[in-house]
This record gives sequence, C-alpha cells and structure tokens, in this order.
Amino acid sequence: MRLLIHDYAGHPFPVSLSRQLAARGHEVIHAYSANLLTPRGALARKPGDPTGLSFCEVPMSEHYRRDKYSYLRRHAHEVAYGRELARLLKSLRPEIVLSGQTPTDPQWRLLRTGRAIGVPVVTWVQDMYGLAIARLLQRRLPGIGALAGAYFRWLEKRCLCASAGIVVITDDFVPILSRAGVDEKLITVIPNWASLEDILPGARRNSWSARHGLDDKIVLLYSGTLALKHNPELLVRLARAFRSDEEVRIVAVTEGPGADYLIDACRRESLTNLLVLPFQPIEWMSEVLATGDVFLAVLEPDAGVFSVPSKVLTYLAAERPLLAAIPKENLAARIVNKAEAGCCVEPGDVEGYLTAAIRVRRDPALRARYAAGGRRYAEANFSIGPITDRFEAVFRQALAREIQR
Repeated sequence: MRLLIHDYAGHPFPVSLSRQLAARGHEVIHAYSANLLTPRGALARKPGDPTGLSFCEVPMSEHYRRDKYSYLRRHAHEVAYGRELARLLKSLRPEIVLSGQTPTDPQWRLLRTGRAIGVPVVTWVQDMYGLAIARLLQRRLPGIGALAGAYFRWLEKRCLCASAGIVVITDDFVPILSRAGVDEKLITVIPNWASLEDILPGARRNSWSARHGLDDKIVLLYSGTLALKHNPELLVRLARAFRSDEEVRIVAVTEGPGADYLIDACRRESLTNLLVLPFQPIEWMSEVLATGDVFLAVLEPDAGVFSVPSKVLTYLAAERPLLAAIPKENLAARIVNKAEAGCCVEPGDVEGYLTAAIRVRRDPALRARYAAGGRRYAEANFSIGPITDRFEAVFRQALAREIQR
C-alpha cells in the first residue's frame, strides 16, 4: 500500500510504526507538523531504513509556539495548518491515511479532502481533544468558553463519524465514541507503546549524566511536555522537600510555560537542586533516560481518562521506577499499578506524592523491583510486529469500506 502516516506531534512511537510498515514493503510517507514545541522522534531517514520510507514536514506558522496559549491565534494557525495538510493529501494521493494527535479543525479538513478525492482517512484518537478543550475553555473563559467548547465537541463528533476507521488507545474511549453516534464496528483499540528498538536500559553513569554533574546524584527525572494538563508545582514541591538532601537532584527536561514556571521558582527560592533543561536531541534520549533513578509523571484531575501520557510508556521501557500523580481511572495509572512499576497517587495528594518520593529515594531495592516490573511489562506489550499487524488489519478494513461506499 501507499500510506500517508500523519503524526501531528512527531512523537517517537508512531515513527517506529512507519519504519515497520516500510520494512514490510509498503510505501510510507511520514508527515508531521513544523514548529511544534514538543519532544520529537527520529524524523529523518537513518542508515538502513527501507527505501519505501520518507518524511515530510507540513508547514505551520513560525509564530505557533508564541501563540499556543492564545486561543484565537492558535486556532487561526491550526486552520491554516489544515489547509497545508489538505494540499499535501491532494499532491500525494495515497491509498489511505492514518492521522493522529491532530487538532480538530485540521483533522476535519483532512477528512473532507479525503472524502472529496476518494482517499479513506483513519483517525488515530490519542486523546479526546474536543472534550478536553471544551472543559478547559469553560473553566478559563466563563460564558463564551461554553459556546466554543460546544463547537469543538460538535466538530470532533463530525470527524469521528466521517472517518473510514478509528483507532483508540484505550477501551475507555469506546463508550464515549458510541455516545457520540460512532458505529462501534469502526473502532479498534490499539494501546500506545514505546519503541523497544530505540529505548534500551542504559548505564546509570554515562556521558550525558557526567556533562550535567549527575553521576553521583539520585536523579528524579521529568522528561517531556509540561503544559496545561500538567502541574509543575509538584516538581517545585519535590525540590523543596529534598532541599537539604545533597544527594538528590530534580531534573526537568522540558520547554514552554511549565519550564518557565520551574525556572522562576528556582530563581525566586534559590532551589539549586532543581535543574531545568530544554528538550534534548533524540540521539541523546537513551542516555537522558538512563540518568534517571526515578521517573516523574504528573497529570491534572481534569484530564481523567481523556489523556494518556505516552511518557509513562517510555519510562517503562527504560527500566526505571515511576512516581506518578495521575487520576486513578487513567489508563497510565492502571498500567503502572498492574505492572508494579512505581507509586501512583491522585494529582491533588501532594503529601502522598512527597511521602512516596522519600520512600523510593531511601529504598534502592524497591526502585529495582519497580524498574524490573516496568521493563517486564514493556517487553510483553510493546513488540512492534504484532502492533503493526493490527494497524494493517485496520487499513484493509477501511479500504474495503471505501470500495463498498
């Protein structure tokens, strides 16, 4: 097949799917957005890549990063991005499209364009974007926020119902889609994963840890986006709790408003044990992750089941224990508990979070047990072969529906 895999965020694990699909003989164009401030995968050909694999950056305004938290300007950028995405689809004319992590407006334009030229589009639902943005807008913009939120919920419903197939990452999304009028026959549950080929347990002391003076420290590491659905104050509270412990460092590899919040707290409170670094190149990621003794994850209560942090899956593959403040109903929390890969508390339980942090800091045997549980879960669930089999089945079913339409 000639496939267009559109991963708006350009995250690492969808790239592993594209590489595996190309290795099976498909022609794969992996498209992603320009100018997003987020951790990226290896979005370029590497030595040994299949000849059928190529990458394409979809233009987005260079001002998007600046305007991300201005709702009107952000929306305008996303509408413009949708036009670029539609233009790409018309020029490539693939047999089928898989599009994930995409804001609602550009996804809708992609679906309309696909319908017009006879190219089926499979929607890859990473989170319930319309529901999440509706909640956020209602909280931050009383009155008009409810109207805007209703628009995004309506548009998300149209996108789902217009899709040739839908991949969701958790069973939790299925009843939500059913209530929106989506035919359950269109829905396939394929949980997210981390690339076992790219994320291997590494030596605790390495060139990256040495470069940042972390060889002889116990590192509590946060790596990834720290945005509106996260709470950077929890990391500040950790730094305060361990202020007198010279062996502990809180390290946050992130950018954007959450990073700015942490940097301001460091300066204001002289938190010398809190190190804030920008996103690191993908080729350094194995050493970055190996440097962590404990991985940190946070998610606000409002996210509920609507957002599943992919960083948690990466942490599991890296064979390190987790300390997570995530709603108990969220899939990530359920995975961590099932795998016995770390400690999970509710996002509002700050004291519980700090108590758990102190416990795992003092107990290396507990850290080792949690780390082994996480890697064991990853090896049992993240094999790219069976995952690719399931996506290929989704593509075949979507193409069959297009023929019958």
